Amino acid sequence: MNQSIHGHQVIEILEKSEKAYTKKTLKTMISKTFGDSARFHTCMSSDLTADQLINFLAAKGKIFESTEGISMPKDFLC
Repeated sequence: MNQSIHGHQVIEILEKSEKAYTKKTLKTMISKTFGDSARFHTCMSSDLTADQLINFLAAKGKIFESTEGISMPKDFLC
């Protein structure tokens, strides 16, 4: 059974990275870092795939995708 990974781990990678990700490249990075079958959880949801986590973070305003790539709000708070 796979261990669930908190979504904050993905956010921390985004914060520390100087790379501009799209949703597609972010999903690839998540798969390479945590494995293709990884499942994620947040304070509000559980058993998320990488796609579901990315969509959840976007829906909650934790990440935004623009022509420059995915970014986080400057005043980001959990």
